[in-house]
Amino acid sequence: MNSAASPSSPSVIRGLPLAEETGLGPLTLPAYLRDVTTRYAANEALVMHEATGTTRWSYAELWAQAAAVAKALHACGVGKGERVGVMMTNRPEWLSACFGATMAGGIASGISTFSTPAELDYLLRSSGVSVLLLERRVLKKDFVQILFELEPAIRIGAAGAVRSTKYPFLKFLACVGDGEGAVEGWSQFLARGAQVADETIDATAATVTPADPGLLFFSSGSTSKPKGIMNAHRGVCLQLWRWLRFYGMLPADGDHTRAAQGVRCWSANGFFWSGNFAQAFGGALSSGGSLVLQGTFVADEALRLMEQEKVTLAVAWPHQWKQLEEAPNFASVDLSSLHYVDPTTPLGRHPSVKTDWQEPMAAYGNTETFTISSIFPSGTPRERINKSHGEPQPGNIFKIVDPLSGVVLPMGERGEIAVKGPTLMLGYLGVPLDETLDDEGFFRTGDGGHVDADNRLYWEGRLNDIIKTGGANVSPLEIDDVIRAHPGVKITLTVGVPHDTLGEIVVACIVPFEHASLDENGIREFAREKLASYKVPRRVLFFRDEELATTGSAKIKSSELRKLAAQRLAGAAN
Repeated sequence: MNSAASPSSPSVIRGLPLAEETGLGPLTLPAYLRDVTTRYAANEALVMHEATGTTRWSYAELWAQAAAVAKALHACGVGKGERVGVMMTNRPEWLSACFGATMAGGIASGISTFSTPAELDYLLRSSGVSVLLLERRVLKKDFVQILFELEPAIRIGAAGAVRSTKYPFLKFLACVGDGEGAVEGWSQFLARGAQVADETIDATAATVTPADPGLLFFSSGSTSKPKGIMNAHRGVCLQLWRWLRFYGMLPADGDHTRAAQGVRCWSANGFFWSGNFAQAFGGALSSGGSLVLQGTFVADEALRLMEQEKVTLAVAWPHQWKQLEEAPNFASVDLSSLHYVDPTTPLGRHPSVKTDWQEPMAAYGNTETFTISSIFPSGTPRERINKSHGEPQPGNIFKIVDPLSGVVLPMGERGEIAVKGPTLMLGYLGVPLDETLDDEGFFRTGDGGHVDADNRLYWEGRLNDIIKTGGANVSPLEIDDVIRAHPGVKITLTVGVPHDTLGEIVVACIVPFEHASLDENGIREFAREKLASYKVPRRVLFFRDEELATTGSAKIKSSELRKLAAQRLAGAAN
């Protein structure tokens, strides 16, 4: 803790030196997988229930399945540094495809199954994947047919390779489900590697270094087109090991080989987003536990899974908590196995759950830092947290700069958060690194916040989302936290709408629960109990779920909502 800092110091805070961090293991994805699958070989690594049956893989089977994908990719000619697209929901083949790609020396490139045809076209063009491994049918989408519609000229060339002028790097396509035309079925794809020796895959995996690019993930695109973000093996693996500490699973001496075992983690959130990848894999696989997979989130099915599979850890977004609580079987389901769930959440308040575990929500991160860059782990005293977003992780440095000049501000002043450290991305696709980082190697996040003399970071939201009303700066996050507590509110997002005299006015945009009876004055009075007068929304607008444009990661597009709110208010005034 940087207790020597004073209010007159510059706004710079630091984590421990990386060399002093405990609880770490191998720092490449192939070596990480080899480590956990060797130590926990007989443990169950994952389970998935589908209409066609139940799949359970031990850790030994997870390694074998990943190796089978690596062999098939090797047979397809995938070489060091080639990109392998993985477009699937949370299912066993997602793990074997992702780890298998890295064992073959390639870069696993996560592609969202929420993609529209236009978005998929953009992602295929920008990622430059040479192989695309996909799940054919996701809800009402048939991604094979979508591919054929995007590229009617795609054809099969020599040795089964595809040829496409639209996607010139794409050589092979394979899907979970029935293959068709240029798209191989999964068993046909795996059969390509039947003659590849284990020693060959061991040799390719051994060439991978912690500094090599390992994962290509895309930002969720809440403000613009998704950005391709390249992450090194070291940064990804550091975060996978760190979740043992974040969750409070490490013993006092920090020995990860003696971490709490048997964690059973449910998640329906796409592993193609860095936060879900790190949090679920870091909690389950790093501890020798099991992933309880659900491809698409359905609240009542999720609760049945938690009961049936005796889930101990649930990874969910805030909007999912409320859907779980509103599910018809919520009151009757037995969730007594849950331990890693905060008592303040709906699942933590369930009558069958008895836990005092503290969810590590005092945290901040970005896809560019492969998620968490500052955090207070579970069990941190609340007076130490002090409503902050954590302290820097080992090796990380934060500074608060003036958004225009980039000059470091004095301690405690609000400005733009900038960060550098060992999990920082290798760069954006197509953007020179010197255009992304400042002269000192810091990534300027575009987020507003400040730090204090006790080495804590305080995040206040996107700088372009801060509402400037009547000369005051208002954080929409603070307002949303208050309104979200109203029992009739399902989703809330506060935005600033241009105003002739005030600059902007505070507008709360709300999706009510079905059958809830809400009105504008009632919400304003509810907010007034906890907010200063200038923070109380001047207007409250109500929307249906389908009216709010969201990204695939359930982030509401604030830029679009701001326009929609302005149009709604203008229409009401006419």
